[in-house]
Amino acid sequence: MNNAFTGKQRNESVQDRRTTTAKRWVAASLAGVLWIMPVIGSEAMSPWTASNASIAAAATALTVNKLSEDVITSGAVMMKYKYTAVRSGKSASGLADVIRVDLSNPYVSLDVMTGKGGTLTTRQSTGGMAKETGAVAAVNGDYFNTGGEGSPIGGQVSGGVLVSTPSQLDGMYAFAVTKDRKPIIDEFSFQGTVSSGDGSQFPLSGVNKGAYNPEGGTSTYSHANALYIYTDVWTALDRPKNSSTTPTEALVENGVVTKLSENAALPIAVPKGAFILRGHGQAAKFMMDHLTVGQPVTSTYSLISKTTQQALDPSTLQTMIGGHTILVNNGKASAFSRSTSSIDGTRARTALGYSQDGRYVYVIAVEKNSNSTGMSLSELQSFMTNIGVWKGLNLDGGGSTTMVDRPLAETSTTLTFNTEYGTEQRSIVNGLGVYTSAPQGEVKGIKISGNTTLLIGQKATYSLKGYDTYYNPIDVAAGNPTWKSSGDSVTVKAGEVTAVKPGTVTLTAASGGASADTKVTVLGGSDLNSLTIGTPTAPLTAGASVSVPVTAVTKSGASVAVPASALKWEFVGFKGSVQDGKLTVASVDEGVTTGYAIARYDGFSTAVVLSKAAATPWEDFENVNYPIAFTTNATGVKGTAAVTDGGPDRAGSKVLSMSYDMTAGSGKMYAYAQFNGTNGKAIPATATSMSVDVMGDKSLNWMRAEIVDNSGATVYVDLAKVIDWTGWKSLNIDLTGSGIKFPATLKRLYVVNVEEGQDERSKTGTVAFDNITFTMPSLSSEAGLPKGTASMSIGSKTVTVNGQKKPIDVAPIVKDNSTYVPIRYVLDAFGGTATWDPVSKRILVLRGSKVLDLTLGKKEYVLNGKRQSAEVAPLLLQGRTLVPLRLVSEQLGLTVKWEQNTKTVTIES
Repeated sequence: MNNAFTGKQRNESVQDRRTTTAKRWVAASLAGVLWIMPVIGSEAMSPWTASNASIAAAATALTVNKLSEDVITSGAVMMKYKYTAVRSGKSASGLADVIRVDLSNPYVSLDVMTGKGGTLTTRQSTGGMAKETGAVAAVNGDYFNTGGEGSPIGGQVSGGVLVSTPSQLDGMYAFAVTKDRKPIIDEFSFQGTVSSGDGSQFPLSGVNKGAYNPEGGTSTYSHANALYIYTDVWTALDRPKNSSTTPTEALVENGVVTKLSENAALPIAVPKGAFILRGHGQAAKFMMDHLTVGQPVTSTYSLISKTTQQALDPSTLQTMIGGHTILVNNGKASAFSRSTSSIDGTRARTALGYSQDGRYVYVIAVEKNSNSTGMSLSELQSFMTNIGVWKGLNLDGGGSTTMVDRPLAETSTTLTFNTEYGTEQRSIVNGLGVYTSAPQGEVKGIKISGNTTLLIGQKATYSLKGYDTYYNPIDVAAGNPTWKSSGDSVTVKAGEVTAVKPGTVTLTAASGGASADTKVTVLGGSDLNSLTIGTPTAPLTAGASVSVPVTAVTKSGASVAVPASALKWEFVGFKGSVQDGKLTVASVDEGVTTGYAIARYDGFSTAVVLSKAAATPWEDFENVNYPIAFTTNATGVKGTAAVTDGGPDRAGSKVLSMSYDMTAGSGKMYAYAQFNGTNGKAIPATATSMSVDVMGDKSLNWMRAEIVDNSGATVYVDLAKVIDWTGWKSLNIDLTGSGIKFPATLKRLYVVNVEEGQDERSKTGTVAFDNITFTMPSLSSEAGLPKGTASMSIGSKTVTVNGQKKPIDVAPIVKDNSTYVPIRYVLDAFGGTATWDPVSKRILVLRGSKVLDLTLGKKEYVLNGKRQSAEVAPLLLQGRTLVPLRLVSEQLGLTVKWEQNTKTVTIES
């Protein structure tokens, strides 16, 4: 048993924790499930109550391979694994990251970090808590109510101090480490007593708890007729939120009642070193009958193992964090200890476990992002047993899954992998951190930190960082390191590297007797998948100026801003310049309606297409003459959609504002802003892109547009996979791969709250739309292109254009079952130009909004800045370039027909 919250001893322990231990807390909180309910008065029951019986679990077979193992600090290593599973007969793979902590190492420890400043009822990202507390690695932690004040569902001990007690819920396991460094995974209940000055006693139901629906007891409500303690770690004035009954509260300072408030909460936060007793019903009556200002109050409490029924003094623990179901026991998949229906699916996952000998703790995070498919719970069980977990439990996962670690020789943590929301980290209530207390050792090694890939012209600064014998960072800059490069692809001076030409070099730095090297690759055009210009279309008007930032995507998937010095610009149809990232049109050539500003990076091209009407304003909501209405798919969802004033950020402008409330709905829920009833508003011509200004609400919901095309098909266009911003933001959406048959109509703009991970997204919010624009080349850059029909026969040196025969100097041919046609005569008939570069053997084709780069003998080609591949390559015949017929039909916007009997190709526009 533990005596707590009594007099000076309690005050000193709190103060000591505030100044020392609290600074070392690591917060890893888990995504909340909305299970906390009002104390009295709610008929709704929590999803946690659906099924409390153990559910048999059979681990799904996985193939697991370790990819890497890196030291974080003495006693802790980061291991990355690749796993492969079979799902519905198909193979799926992903990545998992495991921090293995060696409890036999005296310099490494685990502890729970909490909110901001080590307090409950505040929230912070895992990375933020790690930075605040000095953790060298951390992961998100316990489940919490996303609509509550911000407290964990499970019990919590931080720095040896009880922070929160377990909730009375069946099958909810916890992980703990004792002060003698032994790991524990068990299911705990809480038992406590409060004693008044006259010797009367009343059961203590818990410490620092939000309201919830208990299981397995006599009460439906956690705080009904119950007595709770709230310490100075609980910063919110609500103790707890959503309390339907009137409380009685008493402030206890130095073990003595100093304030007593009957049938009303004290209007204060808990003072440092003090605590507030809060009672409802029979507990409130006890307080008024037996507590008096000036009289002492004491309490005793303990944790009870539900497995052994033995009492555990929380003061014997260094740390404890709550979780959900047990996953692994005795090295095998365990039956789930409670229903997992609310957390099933293939998601990012977080888990904890330890080895059979109790030496190692495994902190596990499964990735779900562009590189990884996530795991089911049964797959997670299999993974854990594969890596040596003897006993393990599930922590909160999904969108909360976040891991940070400190790379070797670095001084701060970084994201170990992208979350389900990219680099966005959810704010959570607690987490688990890894700490080091090792003294400074001698220099053990040094490493070079900096980019491993550069673009031509890019400058980058590299630093030399060291680590000591305990693998903690140590300053080596005082050694005046020297730098050199093994080749001339880069130049280097005092750690600043300038990329000169494509190639790979070894960058070497030396400090004292230690040296380090790293490979640096300067990327060439052949290393890129795409070049994208921030403004792909522009007005073809003298004096027009547009921003033209260029971004490269490498074949490895990395996105890099291209330095202006690395680009060579060519202007077709006008005279202009590019300076400081801006394209300016000086003059337009006579008779030209479409111009091209072509940017090349080491030969790889992209272009701005300039035309008399580049981007067509579609709706700015200033003079809307058709109805706009709010609709939804789900009963209980409410909202409004209307044209309103733009507010402070859009003064004098009107916008389409949509507010939604999905709290009474269920399943996959939609909030629509619908245009012109069921008719929508017309998009009159082929659109290659769409831009729209959006005011986000950081709800983490999904935003889309619904378009019905000319064939009657409905096309759903993603505006934003995740609304992860607030305020106004301009979105640009590429429509070229959407398959829309124009003309079309835009019917609705809408927000989706998907069912999977629904607890992680806001169910209420307000978004707004403005300045919707479509780029419609057929109204501009392709408006003047010739229409008609051209026919050519295999082996014949004539072409028939709109009924008139013309001679050509090279005939179409069939080679390796592919038909080739001379590109020059196709362009003569249907508009466009082709230029030949004999040095690079490259053909540049310009037609309307299309910029096509072909290379003789190569199947790969570049269309409007994107690398693609054809089945066959262009070839040279009798001094003329012949291109595969499929390229003509698919990439230049022409229709091709083949007549087998006459071996005739007919091309139409």
